[in-house]
Amino acid sequence: MFENLFRKKSITKILEDAAKGYGDHGDSLNKTLGVRDLTAFGIAAIIGAGIFSTIGKASADGGPAVIFLFIFTAVACSFAAFAYAEFASMVPVSGSAYTYSYVAFGELVAWIIGWSLIMEYAIGNITVAISWSDYFTGLLSSIHVPAIGINGIHLPDWMTMDYLTAFNGHAHADALLNAGKSYANLDESVRIANNAWLTAPRIGNFHVVADLPALGIIILITWLVYRGMKESKNASNAMVVVKLAVILLVLSVGIFYVDTANWNPFAPNGVSGVLKGVSAVFFAYIGFDAISTTAEECRNPQKDLPRGMMWAIIICTVLYVAIALVLTGIVKYDQLAVGDPLAFVFDRIDLKLMSGIIAVSAVFAMASVLLVFQMGQPRIWMSMSRDGLLPKRFSKIHPVYKTPSFATVVVGFVVAVPSLFMNLTIVTDLCSIGTLFAFVLVCAGVLVLQNKPDIQRGKFRIPYANAKYIIPVVFAGLLVAGFTLFKTETADFIMNKPRVYGPVSFITSLNTAELKQVQNQIKNEQGQPAVIERNIDAEAYLNGLDLQQYLSFVERSNVAQDKKFESGWGLFKHKIPMWIFLVICVVVTYYCVVKNLSLIPVLGLLSCLYMMCELGISNWIGFGIWLVIGLVVYFLYGFKHSKLNVNNS
Repeated sequence: MFENLFRKKSITKILEDAAKGYGDHGDSLNKTLGVRDLTAFGIAAIIGAGIFSTIGKASADGGPAVIFLFIFTAVACSFAAFAYAEFASMVPVSGSAYTYSYVAFGELVAWIIGWSLIMEYAIGNITVAISWSDYFTGLLSSIHVPAIGINGIHLPDWMTMDYLTAFNGHAHADALLNAGKSYANLDESVRIANNAWLTAPRIGNFHVVADLPALGIIILITWLVYRGMKESKNASNAMVVVKLAVILLVLSVGIFYVDTANWNPFAPNGVSGVLKGVSAVFFAYIGFDAISTTAEECRNPQKDLPRGMMWAIIICTVLYVAIALVLTGIVKYDQLAVGDPLAFVFDRIDLKLMSGIIAVSAVFAMASVLLVFQMGQPRIWMSMSRDGLLPKRFSKIHPVYKTPSFATVVVGFVVAVPSLFMNLTIVTDLCSIGTLFAFVLVCAGVLVLQNKPDIQRGKFRIPYANAKYIIPVVFAGLLVAGFTLFKTETADFIMNKPRVYGPVSFITSLNTAELKQVQNQIKNEQGQPAVIERNIDAEAYLNGLDLQQYLSFVERSNVAQDKKFESGWGLFKHKIPMWIFLVICVVVTYYCVVKNLSLIPVLGLLSCLYMMCELGISNWIGFGIWLVIGLVVYFLYGFKHSKLNVNNS
């Protein structure tokens, strides 16, 4: 049985099956895509929520230096794109990382990565649908037609967000109000979430909160993807033209309002501040791998797929860096933690027309991302079904539209229902970790097949450089730097030194009695005339202290130690991903020396694994639970029905 878990598909067999139409349904996909279409799909997927939404929070955390995070992420994705391109040239069929892993590692790993990709695309679609809903409702509220009495179309808050956000917002608002903050001083997002919870219709004690605009756009996009690749391609190309035109307009207008004084300090929160946005920034790039799912619909996949991936990453990186510099140049970085940073910036400099144009274009931009993601997932399911790991209906091709029709409809339901209720932060991180896992395995797959002479090669090969002359030196250099230049940080990491909680986490964790003690402590502080005794806003006061003052205040507080400092297992568990990364670095360095591994896929593997480790233990746990569910499905169905199962032959 153990050997059957790692049974592999040969490239020759995969290509033969593709030529025969896989034999089950006879119909094949239309070959309509060229390099220009593939590049457009990549731009459609990459330039969306990242440039219109998450770039704001990342810029607020990292300052103007966030451009280095965009560049680092782009380089890491480029390394992975090289690996994707080599596999796509070698195995030019639908399936993406799933099919590539079937060739390199065998069936069990292929199933795991296929199951991971199901999560990646589904969660990615949910994320984009939620972001689209935010922009769409904002656009509706900005519509003013005095002639017919329309002064903004305002949907009730309870039908524009998910249940969890409303619940958490209400709890967060209660905690801050009890801590002395006035309702007017709450963050706008907290006020809206609190209002959604309080005004939502109820069924018993259940609050009916659901994101209805997200549901609507998913239904529309699913219908478009169902209708055919030609229609999807034309819609994608049109939306790409619109958003590129708007981005160029933003740059050409915004550059005249840049104040270089806003770029000082360039990295206000240091490296840690820049890296804090890794999840949001990486999410902006994940769309490029969706290009590889269209391999069977390319006219010349071995030539066009690599070019399409690379052009998409290069173009989008240049635009991201330029936009980040313009945004942080027009307003100070710490004002950009908003959901619609582009529109916000131009509103601040009183260019209302530009804000309106950006809001309209964002709706198109988000829709184009959703289109590419919603197009990619059914093709993953189709490939898994062809191999027997999912029921045959998932590989059914529509006789007229030439699309995986059943899989497309099921994907619509899988994405639509959770989009009503799921939280944006949770789904972004889960999508990112699933995608990075796929990138890591694709890079590892190239390394596994590197020296095998019996593998049929495609027209594209990754340029070879021997990693043993570079990786060991870099690894040793980083170790030396860690124990010399960053000696304190390294010692704190290894010794698991307790870490103080931030002001918001500290204040919201206190009970009524503890909160009263903290407020009395603030009242008794000397030389603080700004404190109003009758209404002490504890959270605002603590946020106004510098790090040393805040640490001193917390240490003196008469509050339980575990509410002041994170320590022991509670702290160590967050470091587990980084320890995993360090162990894998040692193993990879060893194999670089003894196996002469190729440098580019090694760099792709390590950089993507590092970004996985930055996502935190809670995301690893969620991802692990998803993989366990997948293994249960595999052993109950896929293992027995696999076409490589000797009992099925």
